Amino acid sequence: MRIGALQTVKAPVNRSLQPILPQWPRNISGRTRLRPHTCGSSHHCRPSTTTAWRRPLQPASNPAKRRLLRPISTKPLPHRRGPVFRFFYRSFAYTGGFILVVGGLVVGFFVYDASTYREDLSYTDIPVSKEALYPRRGGPKNLPIADTLVSDDDCPENTRAKTKPKLVVLGSGWGSVALLKQLNPEDYHITVVSPVNYFLFTPMLPSATVGTLELRSLVEPIRRIVQRVRGHFLRAEAVDVVLSERLLEVAQVDASGEERHFYLPYDKLVIGVGSTTNAHGVKGLENCHFLKTIEDAGKIRNKILQNLEHACLPTTTDDERRRLLSFVVSGGGPTGVEFAAELFDLLNEDLGRSFPKILRNEVSVHVIQSRGHILNTYDEALSKFAEERFAHDQVEVLTNSRVKEVRPDKILFTQKGENGETITKELPLGFCLWSTGVAQTDFCKRIAEKLEVQTNRHALETDTHLRLNGAPLGSVYAIGDCSTVQNNVADHLVTFLRTLAVEKGKDPEKINITFAEWRQVAQRVKKRFPQASDHLRRLDRLFEQYDKDRSGTLDFGELHELLIQIDSKLTSLPATAQRAHQQGQYLGRKFSKLAQAAPGMAANEVDYGDLDDAVYKAFEYHHLGSLAYIGNSAVFDFGGLSFSGGLLAVYLWRSVYFAQSVSFRTRVLLAMDWSKRAMFGRDLMNY
Repeated sequence: MRIGALQTVKAPVNRSLQPILPQWPRNISGRTRLRPHTCGSSHHCRPSTTTAWRRPLQPASNPAKRRLLRPISTKPLPHRRGPVFRFFYRSFAYTGGFILVVGGLVVGFFVYDASTYREDLSYTDIPVSKEALYPRRGGPKNLPIADTLVSDDDCPENTRAKTKPKLVVLGSGWGSVALLKQLNPEDYHITVVSPVNYFLFTPMLPSATVGTLELRSLVEPIRRIVQRVRGHFLRAEAVDVVLSERLLEVAQVDASGEERHFYLPYDKLVIGVGSTTNAHGVKGLENCHFLKTIEDAGKIRNKILQNLEHACLPTTTDDERRRLLSFVVSGGGPTGVEFAAELFDLLNEDLGRSFPKILRNEVSVHVIQSRGHILNTYDEALSKFAEERFAHDQVEVLTNSRVKEVRPDKILFTQKGENGETITKELPLGFCLWSTGVAQTDFCKRIAEKLEVQTNRHALETDTHLRLNGAPLGSVYAIGDCSTVQNNVADHLVTFLRTLAVEKGKDPEKINITFAEWRQVAQRVKKRFPQASDHLRRLDRLFEQYDKDRSGTLDFGELHELLIQIDSKLTSLPATAQRAHQQGQYLGRKFSKLAQAAPGMAANEVDYGDLDDAVYKAFEYHHLGSLAYIGNSAVFDFGGLSFSGGLLAVYLWRSVYFAQSVSFRTRVLLAMDWSKRAMFGRDLMNY
């Protein structure tokens, strides 16, 4: 039988493969049989370490044996590269992959950017209603009545909305935006009236006063939000309302600079105009700055940098320099505290890079608080932590102090001494921020004067369905800082008892209520006033506590005393963005329910009574927590669970506001501003 030829291999045989190499054929004596050389010579040679023998694969009758017979590759094994070579190889591979991905994104961006440049030179006639161009006149002042707007015929959807109920929203704040996001475009003819054409992210406003964030990063065009519900926007200001005729008087400055007034009819009016700063009767507030709008933030930033520049001039005396660098914050609430913290960050992190070092030594920041602690609405431990942090940062906190007068060069205030006496003090003043509570706008004051039931001097009072007290039922609503929810549980006692009295045929003031009937009354109280639910958990204890004669029943006087006690525990809702946002969402959901129920009510001719209560539940506020920035630290108060910390808390504080931002555009701008501050610092420019 012919034996296969000898094959030479350049690389040595890997010893790990030896177990599977075929055994050399041996003769009877045990020696390895020699195979002829491939050169055809008659000499024989033994296999060396550089050669390998291959037996020809013979077909095996047994399949198991056939699987064991495997051909052996004679290709050279790859050489192992060194660690340096592998490092550079992988580095270049990763770098190349990164360049390809980034290059693809850049190319994709330019392709998208090129698609945004359009040239449409085709013009068509735009239908505009005659009523929109020449509105009828009427109302108490015989003004034009805008029944139809010029954009009502822009598209078929807008044309269909002309027959829908007219919903007018005043303001472009948190409550109004939350309401718009909940509405169905097919349900109402929506019109938004606001003197500004943007939504402002107010919680981050202190950061914009020192350049940590840019002003444009905190605003979102309101027209972009209104377009989602196919609504209309009018940049104007509401000045009055005719409740009997459901007409809203609006003032607008035209192109010639003249103020024009007209009426805007409505079926439902939502007032979300916000509030103004409370002056508390202090003189000299014209020498202060306020922080309510984006324009205020720009003015504050320019004033701070202007004082720093003036303090560097060679003609500035030492006393004048210390006055220019004396920054006073009146008000120890979240806004005042966060502004003081942001101001300290500017002076501590960026002042020494670009200004003379003497300025940092002569800068002083003061916080004047009328209460015993700053952040008095937070947990006491958080208030003390904030005060300790400010003491560490050399920010002076003056508690139990009240401002008497603000002059151009100094501020006068009174402070309680150790023995309770009142001491008058003064501070040099280069800048003063006034942040001490809220007050009603002129528009809200005009409405309150028309309604006798409006007795609150700080805000418009609404019921638990957010309807304006005194206005026609279901026509006017108020949300946000301009309103307050009126609890007065005890005042509605007769309403709660009337049903029981009618069933028993007795006078509500003479009826005695058993425990089972008290449970029914408690359920009505919870439904009407959801905020009272926490105080009505143990009905048996309350019944036993106020059943003073141990008769097993509650008479009118005992029940009245019980509800007065509950009413006293119900505090007014906080004037925060969180509350306005929840109220806007609530109204949006309720308006959608009312629109769905409207066809059935129209078929049954039901157009009277408490439709809001029949369709949807009362408003219930859920406090999600409070947070504040205090200079490279932050504090959190989540319903009794408090947390405070350093940079980790700061990143959590940023994450919360980043998630609450109104759009993807503002989130990108916020991330860019924070990154720019970390890499390049704040922009110390005023213009």
